[in-house]
Amino acid sequence: MKNVNEIFEYLKTLFPNPKCELNYRSPFQLLIAVILSAQCTDKRVNTVTPILFEKYPTPKALGNAKQEDVEEIIRPLGFFRNKAKAIIACAKQLDEEFDGQVPNDVEKLQQLQGVGRKTANVVTAEAFRANNIGVDTHVFRVAHRLGLSEGNTPEKVEMDLRNVFAGRDLASDHFLLVLFGRYHCKAVKPQCDKCKLNNHCKYYVEKMDKYDE
Repeated sequence: MKNVNEIFEYLKTLFPNPKCELNYRSPFQLLIAVILSAQCTDKRVNTVTPILFEKYPTPKALGNAKQEDVEEIIRPLGFFRNKAKAIIACAKQLDEEFDGQVPNDVEKLQQLQGVGRKTANVVTAEAFRANNIGVDTHVFRVAHRLGLSEGNTPEKVEMDLRNVFAGRDLASDHFLLVLFGRYHCKAVKPQCDKCKLNNHCKYYVEKMDKYDE
């Protein structure tokens, strides 16, 4: 636990107010934005969601939308056809099966089209402050580099982190790890020279060993 506390004390100096970088005004908007963010930056998602939600402000409206109209709005995101199909189906399910309300339940959320465990964890953590942690590509990478998990799937990494972070605020920890991975501990050219977690980092140790060979 000492190492974990040390890691997060440092991350808090980098990000004193960690939060989701997707813009949203309701759990419904957050859910759709998170689905759209797959393999895409939050910044780009934020450029299309104001247009999308102005035209389709409710699950019923989006659920009844024509796919080609939604595709045109979200075209800049990539994979726009599959994403349009997913968010229309998701919105329709919300309207018909959940009275238009986003459930605060990971298992129920995963019944929705386009919603996997990571998305369900992120939505419940952010919208409802549930004590959940979503494992996206950033969390997966940082967890391995800092020796917090050796799991080879997001689900295994999530379970490891739940054990390591027992008693902590997982929602806050999630966003600290995401932001650290997004802006510092990047997949390519991480800022190792500026990082104060080198003594915890397997990636850094391996890189230094190669230099010494």
